[in-house]
Amino acid sequence: MPKYSDYKVFNHYLYFTSHCIVEAMHVHAGDEEMSEDSSAKFFVKADGSSVMKRRGDLSRKEQVGIQRYIKKHYMSMYAKWARMSKQGFFVGK
Repeated sequence: MPKYSDYKVFNHYLYFTSHCIVEAMHVHAGDEEMSEDSSAKFFVKADGSSVMKRRGDLSRKEQVGIQRYIKKHYMSMYAKWARMSKQGFFVGK
């Protein structure tokens, strides 16, 4: 699964799965296994803000920290996403 970075952010890897590229840009936050079932999922908007779709095992502190990280690094993360997907940023409310 492609990782957005090689290091953990708030004890979680940030990644996407190759079969999920039909959706708008999103970020999974998961443990060592990086499974979609137990991960948190954030859809990323064009301004770098994100909407949490699924909490997974994240604490509130981890959620906020990961969302701040996404906001700060979303353009470089989007570049990795765009290499594999034709879908853009999150569209909607």
